[in-house]
Amino acid sequence: MNFLSHYYFESKNQDSNMVIGTVLPDLVKNAHKDWNLYPQKQEELFTKEAALNSLLKGWKRHLEVDLIFHSSDFFNEQMAKLKQLLLPILKDSPVRPSFLSHIGVELVLDHLLVVNRRVNINEFYDHLQAVDDKSLHTFLTKCGSTDTEQFFKFLNSFKSSRYLLSYQKLENISYALQRICMRLWVHPFKEETVFLLTEQLEVYIHILEKDYMDIFKEIEAKLKD
Repeated sequence: MNFLSHYYFESKNQDSNMVIGTVLPDLVKNAHKDWNLYPQKQEELFTKEAALNSLLKGWKRHLEVDLIFHSSDFFNEQMAKLKQLLLPILKDSPVRPSFLSHIGVELVLDHLLVVNRRVNINEFYDHLQAVDDKSLHTFLTKCGSTDTEQFFKFLNSFKSSRYLLSYQKLENISYALQRICMRLWVHPFKEETVFLLTEQLEVYIHILEKDYMDIFKEIEAKLKD
C-alpha cells in the first residue's frame, strides 16, 4: 500500500510518531533505495524510549498491513484487472505490466481515499511536521544507518512540497507512476504513453471504486491491537 492508504488506518491516532512510523519504511526506500532496515528484529533497542517505541509500533503496523494487503484476493484480482488494461499501451515500453499494475492499484486506492474524503492530506502532513527529527535520527541510527543526511533531505522536501496533494487529480497519478518507473528504467514511457495511461486509469477507477473500501475493512478486521 502507498502512503495515504497506510495513513488511513492511523488517521484517528494522535501519536504523530506512530503515524510517521506507519509510512517510514516507504520514506526510507524513497530516500535510500538500497537501505534495508529491520528494527522489528531488535525491538529491545527501541522500547525503552516512548518516541522510539511509537516509531517501532508504526513500522511494525506498516509491515502488518502490507502483508495482509499483498496476500489478499482483492489485491491479486485488482492487479489482474488493471494489468489487462495496461498491456495494450506497454507494447513498446520496457516497463513490466505486472510491476505497473501493482503500483497502479496502490496509487489509485490513495486517489480514491482522497477524492472521497476518507483521509485528510493536510492532517497527514501535520503529523509529519510534528515529529522530532532527533527521535527519527536516533531511530534510524539504531537501525544501523550510518548516514541520515540524504534521508532528511528527502523528508524535508517531501514535507515542504506536499506532493501527495497532487493525488487529487487522476492525471497526476500517471505522472507519479512514470516517476516511479524512471527509478528502474531510463526511458520508461513516451509522453503519449502517459496520456494513454491516464485514459486506462479512468476506465479502471470505475471498476475499483465500486468496492474499494472492502480491502480496508478486511485489513482492519485482521489487524492486531
